[in-house]
Amino acid sequence: MPTPTEQRFAAYVQALGRGPGRSRPLTRAEAADALSLMLEEGAVDPHQAGAFLMLLRYRGEDGEELAGLVEAARRAVGAAPPPGRQIGSGPVDLDWPSYGAGRTREAPWFLLAAVALAAHGVRIVMHGSNEFSTGIAVADGLAAIGHPAARDRAMALDQLAASGFAYLPLAALSPGLDRLLGLRALFGLRSPINTLARLIDPFDARAGIDGVFHPPYIDRHIAAARRLDRPRLLVMKGGGGEAERNPAKPMVARLHARAAEPVEIALPALIDRQAAESLPLGLDAFRAVWQGETAPPGAVETIVGTMALGLIATGRAEPATADAAARELWQRRFDR
Repeated sequence: MPTPTEQRFAAYVQALGRGPGRSRPLTRAEAADALSLMLEEGAVDPHQAGAFLMLLRYRGEDGEELAGLVEAARRAVGAAPPPGRQIGSGPVDLDWPSYGAGRTREAPWFLLAAVALAAHGVRIVMHGSNEFSTGIAVADGLAAIGHPAARDRAMALDQLAASGFAYLPLAALSPGLDRLLGLRALFGLRSPINTLARLIDPFDARAGIDGVFHPPYIDRHIAAARRLDRPRLLVMKGGGGEAERNPAKPMVARLHARAAEPVEIALPALIDRQAAESLPLGLDAFRAVWQGETAPPGAVETIVGTMALGLIATGRAEPATADAAARELWQRRFDR
């Protein structure tokens, strides 16, 4: 017989899965409770968890549902601010999720963009999982340039204080969420965990930058940010689903700022398509670009364009001047 907790969770599956005209989205509180139960070891039968996630995927995450899921995830990782303090009052300037699974991705150039910004005083925490990517993992890219991944929150905060940058894998941040994200291997499909993981903002940052693979998810991220009262969030369709700019194409990003309507930001191409294809392969080449031993245009312009996104997200540069400001910061990344 189902346990009382399983019966409680079954009501959420029923609400989502009833026939036409009878099913309904979950309330924010219900969605939060559902994920809290899923993150509690042994509380929910795995069959229930799978049914729940696939029903949400099939229906499409409702804004209130997504906000509730994110709230539960934030509580689970200790991200909620203390009573009386607004969201966005933590020690981090820019939250940078990395959960892309692009099959054509090779090197994580966005990582060099983030580390270069951190060298100029933008305190950044990156979190994520590259389990479903075929390219160089963020942790491996970091190791190649002498930055180890953090093992836990405390180590991430120590790294943040020392260098302005930290990367905390989801498996270290929340084994429960990492387990749910890993169900993609069984489903053969992404689930809402992919969306909410990008929105956790585990260190309660002053701003965030999110890359998505499918443009319709931009609106969902912005809607969740508004419901959660996040200070700032820049969302764009990025390479492989990462917050990374393709320098050979114009792009449009959407910016949420607290107490304001979202705005679209148009950014130009930085380089022609042929030059943008000059991307080196492998960790040795990745390291060489960081150290300035080589400067292939495709890699450099990807990094500079992505740094510009970070400057816009944090409000450190206006869109019209962000590319030039980012280029100067990249060239001076070793200045102290």
